[in-house]
Amino acid sequence: MRGFDEADANFVRVLEDSIDTLITNNVIRHTDLPPAAQKKLMLRKGLRSRISGALDFMGTDERLL
Repeated sequence: MRGFDEADANFVRVLEDSIDTLITNNVIRHTDLPPAAQKKLMLRKGLRSRISGALDFMGTDERLL
């Protein structure tokens, strides 16, 4: 069962990235999506942003090395 969970999580990420690409290339607009999908995408983007910010706690200042 764990394999399916991981595969599903990876597939969701692929879908998110695909939707982002379509929006970036002006193929679709964010507002073309149903309101529930818009909310879910924005929630996941916010969570990903916070996680990546937390992982970059040392910043990019090379003087630290």
